Amino acid sequence: MTAAPPADPGRTDPGGGKPRPRAVAILAGVALVALVADLVTKHLALAALTDREPVRVLGGLVYFSLTRNSGAAWSIGADYTWVFPLITIGVVGWIVWMALRLRSLPWAISLGLVLGGALGNLMDRIFRAPSPFHGHVVDMISVFGPYGEYFPVFNLADSSLVCGVLLAVLLELTGRQRDGRRAGRDGASADAGATADAEQRERA
Repeated sequence: MTAAPPADPGRTDPGGGKPRPRAVAILAGVALVALVADLVTKHLALAALTDREPVRVLGGLVYFSLTRNSGAAWSIGADYTWVFPLITIGVVGWIVWMALRLRSLPWAISLGLVLGGALGNLMDRIFRAPSPFHGHVVDMISVFGPYGEYFPVFNLADSSLVCGVLLAVLLELTGRQRDGRRAGRDGASADAGATADAEQRERA
């Protein structure tokens, strides 16, 4: 009986270097849902809240208050609007690169949320007034105050981004890797030993 070659610890299965189609499909689907939801809510906000006072809901916990933001949170960097589309394009490119080796479904959800949120605000930067790559982002949700006194006014794209980043942090802390492996306490793959045993049994 020929001895099996040692398993590659960088893979969870013989095809581990290739993206998992289901993970890529989930990433794309989550991103599409997040993007469409953001575009629809921005359209509704522009139609219903333009030239109106903030709408108070949930006893004042939340307000619908239409703003156009040329910068980041609290209009930080408002004089450098052109920088934000470039950063976003870089983020989108990184996510596409990660998708080429993505095999983890939780990471697919995380990256999909980040991608959808990034694309939502990028659409504003490119296509909204006053000019391409200087467009102002449409925000409409304010908490604890009608004009973002205590927390920045935000939109669904921002919410998607934050949720995606928080999920990514949680996945990193729990050792879940984007190629589907789970890292042990020493940083090595916790699945490597089991994978080697399985491959040896298959080849026996």
